[in-house]
Formats: sequence, C-alpha cells, structure tokens
Amino acid sequence: MANDPIHQFHIEPVEVAGQPLAFSLFGWDASFTNASLFMVAGVAAVGAFMMWAMRPAALVPGRAQLVAETGYSFIQGMVRDSAGEEGVKRFFPFVFTLFLFIFAANMIGMFPYFFTPTSQIVVTATMALMVFATVIVVGLWKNGFKFFKIFVPSGVPWYILWFVALIEIISFFSRPLSHAVRLWANILAGHLVLKVFAGFVPQMSEAGALGVIGSVLPLAMTVGLYGLEFLVAFLQAYVFAMLTCVYLNDALHPGHH
Repeated sequence: MANDPIHQFHIEPVEVAGQPLAFSLFGWDASFTNASLFMVAGVAAVGAFMMWAMRPAALVPGRAQLVAETGYSFIQGMVRDSAGEEGVKRFFPFVFTLFLFIFAANMIGMFPYFFTPTSQIVVTATMALMVFATVIVVGLWKNGFKFFKIFVPSGVPWYILWFVALIEIISFFSRPLSHAVRLWANILAGHLVLKVFAGFVPQMSEAGALGVIGSVLPLAMTVGLYGLEFLVAFLQAYVFAMLTCVYLNDALHPGHH
C-alpha cells in the first residue's frame, strides 16, 4: 500500500474502536467515510479559524484578523468585478463558502496520510451541479423567459444565429462537467505525481550507496512538487470560485456577454 499511488483515493468507512461506521439509509449507503470525516474537518477548521480571528474585532487588526478580513475582501471584490453589486448582495455568502470549503479541503489533503475530498469527482460534481442549478433557478425566477437570451448573443447575423445558439446551448449544459472535472483532475493528478516521485525515494535507497545518491533527485522533485501543490490548492479554489461568479452573472444579466 505504501507505494500504491491510487490507494490514497480509496473511500473507506471510518472505524471507531475497531468497528466501521457503515450503515444504510432507505437502502442507500450512508456510511461515515474518510471523505466525510475530512470534509467535516475542513468545515470545522475554517469555522474555528474565522471565529477565533474575528473574535477581537479590533479597529487595528492583528495578524489573524488581517488574514480573515483580507480573504473576505478578496472574494467580495471578485464577486463584485464579475457580477456587480447585485451579485455581491445575492451571492457573496455562497461564493465565499465555496471558496473556503475547497481551499480547506485542498490544504488538509496536503498532510501525509490525510484524505483529500476534492480528489473525488462526486464531491466536485455536487458543487458544480449546485452552482448550475442556482444559475437556472435564479435566472428564471428573476428574468423569466428573458433568461434564454444567454443562448442568443447580440449582434450575430441571422443566417448563422441557429448555429451559434446551438453552440451556446451545448456550452451552457457542459458547464457542470468542465467545472467539476477541472478541480477534480488537477487535484487528482497533482497527488498522483507527488506520490509517484515520493515512492522513488525509498525504492532507490534500497539499491545501496549508489541508489541513495540517486534518490536525491526524486527527493528534490518531491519537495518542489509539494510546494507547487500548495499553490495549486489555492489556485483551484480561486478558479472554481471565479467561474462560479461568471456563471452566476448570467443568472442576473442574461445576454450580457
């Protein structure tokens, strides 16, 4: 198992006192798994940090409060730039929650022997479908049939309008797929490559003195990739949140491409 790069993605029920927390609900598997545990841990870590950082609410913020306020302002500015003031009023809590959850899940997965929830397509697909459903529901509720203007870009000649509209429809309904796969694939691939390079170190070290010397290269690559994965953890949370803002803008302002 130590050298199996795929084993880190296996979903298994959490064991308490040697007994797995496996049970079903109305015929569905509702076991409390390692994925569930680390999603709860991510939410708890973010919630605890935000409450601790903002508890003083000082006029001159300390370091923790400054980090919390910077993150808040950063996401608020991103929502405002993508969806305007109306977007901030309606969707900022939703986007901020998504960003913090994904960032926390990605960062927790960087610790050895910890599980990365965002390496599971079911987790990223659930968030992507939640965004997609929000866009449709809010778009129809706010704009009625005018929401369908997103499929008919302005300024397109009439003789190719049907073709452009078809492309727009396909593009719109493929959003959840690309939204989910982008996050999932980047996290999955990063952890796979990291595990593979890290596995070379003990394997080469067992080959004697020459192998120990040679293992310096994969060790250096592992350290470098580890640092890169921390950057990817933030960037993928940012990209997911940014695309969410862009999609939600369509719900508020259909046809404004």
